[in-house]
Amino acid sequence: MHPGRPSRTALAVAGLRAAHQIMDGPVVFDDPVALPILGPGAEARIRSDEARLRTPTVRFLRASVVARSRFAEDTLATAIADGVRQYVVLGAGLDTFAYRNPYADLRVFEVDHPATQAWKRDTLATAGILPPSSVAYAGVDFERDTLAEGLARAGFDRSRPAFVAWLGVAIYLTRDAILDTLRAIAALPIGSAIVFDYSLPPDTLSEGQRAAFQAMADRAAAEGEPWRSFFTPDALAADLRGLGFGVLEDVGPVELNPRYFAGRTDGLVLGGISRLMHAAVTRPPP
Repeated sequence: MHPGRPSRTALAVAGLRAAHQIMDGPVVFDDPVALPILGPGAEARIRSDEARLRTPTVRFLRASVVARSRFAEDTLATAIADGVRQYVVLGAGLDTFAYRNPYADLRVFEVDHPATQAWKRDTLATAGILPPSSVAYAGVDFERDTLAEGLARAGFDRSRPAFVAWLGVAIYLTRDAILDTLRAIAALPIGSAIVFDYSLPPDTLSEGQRAAFQAMADRAAAEGEPWRSFFTPDALAADLRGLGFGVLEDVGPVELNPRYFAGRTDGLVLGGISRLMHAAVTRPPP
């Protein structure tokens, strides 16, 4: 990652969300800010790259990106109905929720490196997107700060429950770093919850899945962002319960393809490399 800019992966993910808005139908994840946040000429750049974007590997990756965003925001809606009024986006990158937030009383905290946040705010200004008063930027340099410190500076209320989205990040971290972050979320009040995605170990995948896995992992490594951590569902569930999470919803293609991709004829479908975990805090921290 270059100082003052999001990672290449974050930019690629933003590009996939934007491509989904103009290339796929019906849209699984409706995001009217996805194109504007990429700046002038974004649609033309996407259309000029359409042949690559329609290849099976990129279609699979695009399906994964939009499904995880849709699942996170569907789950957030349920949390809001249950009374949660704080939403934390960890590793926010070019996430756009805060700029299309339909909940008048929901406070959104974007957590990212301060330099990346400055770049994003310049990008928003260029696109004419005014950040609403409901969004707060929690700048965290993890070499110097803790997540709790960064959130506190941004006005986060640790006495109230929060919903956390942590998408497209865990695979790049060590197991210890992942568990440290989850431990910090588990220390929030009962009623808090997190949605995050994780990758299955390659030796648990089919031959075709392993080929796709290797192609994407090689590309990430070439960009200087190697994949580092993988979990099986049972092992991850045990880790989460040990940290204080008690209600777990672990979903993958079997659950999400009928929910989000049923009846499609364009080849947009989830594979089986990654899964989504929704974990709720059900007991006070030890």
